[in-house]
Amino acid sequence: MAKEILINSGLREVRVAVIDNNNFSEFFIERINKKSAAGNIYKGKVVKVLPGMQSAFVEIGLQRAAFLNVADIDGCIDHDIIDDKSIEIENNEQNIYKPIEEHLREGQEIIVQVAKDAIATKGARLTTHLTIPGRYLVLMPTYEHIGISRKIESEDERDRLKNILKEIRPKNMGLIARTVSDSIDRKELEEDLEYLLKVWASVTKNIEENTAPSLVYLDHNLIFKILRDVVSYDTTRIIVDKYEDYMNMQSFLRDNLSNLNILLEYYSEDQPLFEKYSIESEVNKLFDKKVWLQSGGSIVIDRTEALTVIDVNTSKYVGKENFNDTILQTNIEATQEIARQLKLRNIGGIIIVDFIDMERMEDRETVLSTLDNYLKKDRIKSSVVNLSPLGLVEITRKRVRESISRMMGESCPLCEGRGVVKSKITVTYEIMRQLEKISANNKNIIILVEAHNEIVSLLINHEKEAINYVESTHNVAIKIETNDSILYDKYKIKIMGSI
Repeated sequence: MAKEILINSGLREVRVAVIDNNNFSEFFIERINKKSAAGNIYKGKVVKVLPGMQSAFVEIGLQRAAFLNVADIDGCIDHDIIDDKSIEIENNEQNIYKPIEEHLREGQEIIVQVAKDAIATKGARLTTHLTIPGRYLVLMPTYEHIGISRKIESEDERDRLKNILKEIRPKNMGLIARTVSDSIDRKELEEDLEYLLKVWASVTKNIEENTAPSLVYLDHNLIFKILRDVVSYDTTRIIVDKYEDYMNMQSFLRDNLSNLNILLEYYSEDQPLFEKYSIESEVNKLFDKKVWLQSGGSIVIDRTEALTVIDVNTSKYVGKENFNDTILQTNIEATQEIARQLKLRNIGGIIIVDFIDMERMEDRETVLSTLDNYLKKDRIKSSVVNLSPLGLVEITRKRVRESISRMMGESCPLCEGRGVVKSKITVTYEIMRQLEKISANNKNIIILVEAHNEIVSLLINHEKEAINYVESTHNVAIKIETNDSILYDKYKIKIMGSI
């Protein structure tokens, strides 16, 4: 499957589109005023230890103090509990950790890495299990462990890599072989490790020379993260529209990815890159709730604070002959689009999918296995829970950075994030109730109503009789004026003086 990467570098932001087999499959964005902190290492200071939550807040120099859970602290596992086979460990495993207050105190300096960016009102999530990713390997300077990417499926290749890592692993450190290390020879792995050790030496020097809170390791910018994490053997072409980035990428590809046959192109046409390849319109669709399937079916994506809900519908698709086959076909087609949208929109956390009800057990199993297969192609870890009797499937997907909707969008000023606004007739009747209330308590006054022009039209044309009744009953004068700076469901009512 051919993969192409388009990189649009603007003055204030960088956008990256990944195209798999002619399909827009992933989208990344980095803005100069809101760069991701995930992967950065900080020398922080503990500002609050919370025994009741077995967590701590750590000041690392970001807008909000970051959050550190006991499970993310080196040395907090209580091995006496782990070794005692007579003790049954609960699913949340919270009881296998020693109390956080035995490890941290307020004012203590600590080296931490951002595991998840700050999202909405939540601060960044921290860990003391430090990792520094290279092209082929991940160095774990504080944790003795050897790991092989689960996406390398060949047992022979896993054994080969495991033996190499055992031999080259630095003392008291750990290594993980990344997916792209598959079939890479020992010499290239050693060169990657040599680079990572130089990076770690620089980090340790920064730790010694700086006081908390301070940044001691800055992860690469978006473009080089793409070259490191997204580019793979099936990448055939990279197109970039900024000459400076093009030259830097040429050097990186030559020095680090010479084993890949990738065509790097500089795009200099007047027509914007994303418009040339019809990506701009696809990016705009990422804000749509409804996504159409090729058959005429659809999925509807709704986001809440706690989870994302995806509803599958047949919509325009009526099938051919068999009703059960129509439902199965729609659900199967939806699985591919759901996996694609999760990647494109970078939706993480808990996702609930409401598939169309299926009577046949074999159909349910087919849909689940198909969904699982598509999700396995995602670089971000996810898991699928069995289909419930109501046709609901729960997916959990690791959340590292903000979703595209949060990065590029904000709450609607019209509905203030509620998703709906009061109808114009509801607002009109609300104004009439306020006018009656004010008039009943204040005789002989002039009342000014300011509202959107469509509300004003309803008041004048449809509520004239009611307004006349209020004026004559309470001896008041009501003036109505248009104010187009006011939204549909807002209005202003003022007492202007006496008649």
